[in-house]
Amino acid sequence: MVRILGAWLDGAGNAVRVYLVALLAGAALSLAFAPFNLWPLAVIAPAVLFSLWGGAAPTPGTSAAQSVSADGPISPGRAASLGFAFGCGTFAAGTYWLYVSIHGFGKAPVWLALTLMLGLVALMACYSALLGYVAARFFPQHGAVRWLIALPAGWVLLEWVRGWFLSGFGWLSLGYSQTGTWLAGWAPLGGVYTISLVVAFLAGALAFWFTEHRSSHPSSKKILSAWQVLLVMALPWLLGLALGRIEWTRASGAPVGVAIIQGAIPQDQKWLAENRDNSLRRYRDLTLSALGTPLIIWPEAAAPELANNIVPYLSDLARAAEGAGSSLLLGLIRAEPAESGDRPRYFNSLLAFDKKITWYDKHHLVPFGEFFPVPEAVRRWMRLMNLPYSDFSRGAATQPPLQVGGLALAASICYEDAYASSQLAAARASTALVNVTNDAWFGRSTARHQHLQISQMRAIEAQRYLVRAANDGISAVIGPRGEFVARAPDFQQAVLRSAIEPRTGMSPYLRFGNVPLLFLLVISLVVAVVLRSRS
Repeated sequence: MVRILGAWLDGAGNAVRVYLVALLAGAALSLAFAPFNLWPLAVIAPAVLFSLWGGAAPTPGTSAAQSVSADGPISPGRAASLGFAFGCGTFAAGTYWLYVSIHGFGKAPVWLALTLMLGLVALMACYSALLGYVAARFFPQHGAVRWLIALPAGWVLLEWVRGWFLSGFGWLSLGYSQTGTWLAGWAPLGGVYTISLVVAFLAGALAFWFTEHRSSHPSSKKILSAWQVLLVMALPWLLGLALGRIEWTRASGAPVGVAIIQGAIPQDQKWLAENRDNSLRRYRDLTLSALGTPLIIWPEAAAPELANNIVPYLSDLARAAEGAGSSLLLGLIRAEPAESGDRPRYFNSLLAFDKKITWYDKHHLVPFGEFFPVPEAVRRWMRLMNLPYSDFSRGAATQPPLQVGGLALAASICYEDAYASSQLAAARASTALVNVTNDAWFGRSTARHQHLQISQMRAIEAQRYLVRAANDGISAVIGPRGEFVARAPDFQQAVLRSAIEPRTGMSPYLRFGNVPLLFLLVISLVVAVVLRSRS
């Protein structure tokens, strides 16, 4: 890889080739995630970007291409533009499915769908651009401080910010690519961002070795041999293997049977008035066939009607379930009556039928999907979803686990499971996790697989079983180490039966969240600045 990439860069006829390398490396990073799972690219792709940031700044009388080498510092502006190209490649290739959702199913005009998708891509690319600028501005010299401390810590700090800033978009964080590797053992210790830090460190070590071997400066001193690099990179994997064998939680009862109802109703047909009765009939029949299972779960917004309007239908199901010894957990849309002449408030909710009726209301809403951050005057022509309701209201930020089917379930709806820290309070008091979703919005794209991988990470972090009910896939039962206990076929109506073991106890991540990692990142950056000033 060193010779190939070095020859490509050194032989570049113009600067376009260098930006093309950054763009393609960013696109390659998207292949590290599900469904491709080419996880080594999570190390290699950032290492390529770090190596590009090891080039020299343009000087008067030289071409931009001639200035790309490992012999001097790169200008902050050039580093930022290379980082932007890398980020555009990652998110254009990794989240292209936004166009499918917005235009294909939301029926938005092509220009609006492209504007929203490319706007998100550009916004996400600004994070890697910012990292490149800061690295070139404050850590222009090569060395272990730059490659092994500053760049990895900066990368992960920006990943964390990306996860909450402007409502947050934690998709494609490096750590998610490692759900099936030994590095997943770090998740119960410090969460997905800790794995991201390990992966970024490995990328920095690889880039450190690469730039050393490309350097042609007479005073260049090769610090790391190939064997030393392999040793440095092997240690986190061995530690991850050891950490993965620790039982942070323990069984707290007998296994509980669960049945996931996957209706497989296409999104473009779900809300058609003429299909309403058939859809309700399908979910009723599938539910009746699963009676006797202790817990029966529907996906997000399974019924194509307000819960308020189908009370007799729901009551009949609840009575049938109670007679068969089953409890129900149903994804529904509900309304609260208007107050003082205001519009009714709508909630994307989970309804638990057990000894008592309880609700969970979705808190993290999808911008331009479940709420529209624009003036009222433009909402009508910007409406993307063909739901017959206005904006949804947020549920409480902290809600207790749902007590249903003999389990204490920490609930999340749709992409809420991408916000790990906001679920910590409920997860601590839970015996299992549940996520209900409707990924039919993304057709047959990679989004459903990426979302499933996020659910796997939540199960690993908490070391609890996670039940995932999806309208047309991917419904699954995930074990406490991220393994698939059961999985339903995509795009087929099905009743997925399995059993989960309630578990109690707290992993270090459940106990402390991201706080220890953030302290580590800040301290690392402070140390890097101090060492830089001394050198």
